[in-house]
Amino acid sequence: MTTQAERLPETAAGEGVKARQSLGSRLVERVSGGVIGFLLALIGLFWLVPTIGLLISSLRSPQDLAATGWWQVFTKPSQLTFDSYDKLLQNSDITNSIVNTVLITVPTTILVIVIGALAGYAFAWMEFPGRDWWFMGVVGLLVVPVQVALIPIAELFGKIGLFGSIFGVVLFHTGFGLPFAVFLLRNFFAEIPRELLEAARLDGAGELRLFARVVLPLGGPAIASLGIFQFLWVWNDMLIALVFTDADSQPITVALQTQMRAFADNVDVLAPGAFISMVIPLIVFFAFQRQFVSGVMAGAVK
Repeated sequence: MTTQAERLPETAAGEGVKARQSLGSRLVERVSGGVIGFLLALIGLFWLVPTIGLLISSLRSPQDLAATGWWQVFTKPSQLTFDSYDKLLQNSDITNSIVNTVLITVPTTILVIVIGALAGYAFAWMEFPGRDWWFMGVVGLLVVPVQVALIPIAELFGKIGLFGSIFGVVLFHTGFGLPFAVFLLRNFFAEIPRELLEAARLDGAGELRLFARVVLPLGGPAIASLGIFQFLWVWNDMLIALVFTDADSQPITVALQTQMRAFADNVDVLAPGAFISMVIPLIVFFAFQRQFVSGVMAGAVK
């Protein structure tokens, strides 16, 4: 039977824990609610300041840009004009580079998704000799830096006539995007219940039909996440584009870097060009935001 004396230490310890919890609860109550919301809104506003500044700068004339800061437009809204965008559309170097960027980014993203999904399904659910060793080799390729392959592949592309072409850049990006794609999708596909796949096989579904009708719909969030990552990586790339493209195949990143050499004369082209280069990936991200969040959360839970 527990005596009163024996209960005293336990009671004291319980009161101490309760006191500490009460202090933590009071702190949480003070910083929660409106204060946290205000701080998050303030951080988001600071994060958007460069984007807002670039947008406003793209809508001002070169004279206004040289004379005052972009924030002056809030007191003088008459400075806003679309003349810079008109001049941008008349600049063939910039417009061609935007088209080249689309021709590089979209095929690369599609190829990486299609090949990565097929390979990920094979590594997850198909039996073949050396499967685990092959997958370990794919994982090992994740740590290979892209700089290692620049000179050898540049020599190879020069010999086969792909150097300076859009197709060569697409092949390079696809090759270096596949290891991560296979690794991500294989791990996601491996979490699909085996019973579901076996039931589809009992209904007469072959591997391709099983992949198209069952695996792909279930892997939609992971595929959307991969597509966003790959699109952003390729769209914002400049290193590979500098090495493997020429004046006719250069993307927007290289075109803007070239225009920077004459910054004073091209500032009215650089601002709208940079904004367009930035806003397109943002549109893609927000268009697939729900699938991206679902894919990230699913990977975190699994």
